[in-house]
Amino acid sequence: MLADALGRPLRLIVTAGQVGDVTQAAALLEGQTGDAVLADKAYDSNALRALIAGIGAEAVIPSNRTRKIIIPHDAGLYKCRNRIERCFNRLKHFRRFATRYDRRTVHFTGFVHLAAAMTWLQ
Repeated sequence: MLADALGRPLRLIVTAGQVGDVTQAAALLEGQTGDAVLADKAYDSNALRALIAGIGAEAVIPSNRTRKIIIPHDAGLYKCRNRIERCFNRLKHFRRFATRYDRRTVHFTGFVHLAAAMTWLQ
């Protein structure tokens, strides 16, 4: 999921449960602009950092502990990453989102769009 600086959902791509989220990061960032991209350690990859630099933004991603050379990040700015967590929390107030009753991805995605629109109004 991609959220803006206020923690409102912008884009969502549903993946299989065993697929890492970093595989969809490029598709989520396509056509986006901004000063910084905040993400957790799971998104620490050279390819993603290059993509973020290509759009003219700063990558605020802590280095994974398996990285031999640690890449520094702005810890003060990284504290704002909790906004994406708040975004997920607001969406989880909808029981259908939290438990994923829908078997088909198209139905689940449709409800997520509806729930996201409702959270924008709050």
